[in-house]
Amino acid sequence: MASKRDIQHRLVTTLQRRVVNPLQRRLPAQQLLETVGRVSGQPRITPIGGRKVDNAFWLVSEFGDRSQYIRNIKANNRVRVRLHGTWHTGTAQLLPEDDARARLRALPRGNSAVVQLVGTDLLTVRIDLDA
Repeated sequence: MASKRDIQHRLVTTLQRRVVNPLQRRLPAQQLLETVGRVSGQPRITPIGGRKVDNAFWLVSEFGDRSQYIRNIKANNRVRVRLHGTWHTGTAQLLPEDDARARLRALPRGNSAVVQLVGTDLLTVRIDLDA
């Protein structure tokens, strides 16, 4: 029998994949993360929320290693991030030792609240942006 965590993951990711993400990708101000699909080799674009601090972009993944974009980063950590309508290249670093809940308090409130509400396996990601 599936655990509550598994059911929550399935419900949230299905809603994100079929409804929320397609709508958010169209919003010009939405922050986006582009990874390379680990199987297909094709670009994969995911709406994200986070904050640029100096020359790094910080975000927290709500499902950690279960997130497809995290799996893609593990296979190829070169990514692109769209901030304020402009694409930036960078290198993603997964930081499991970082306190993701504390990190969320330093990131935009709206997105952080949703991540804490639906997230089951929080994981901090830092993207070191190229100059």
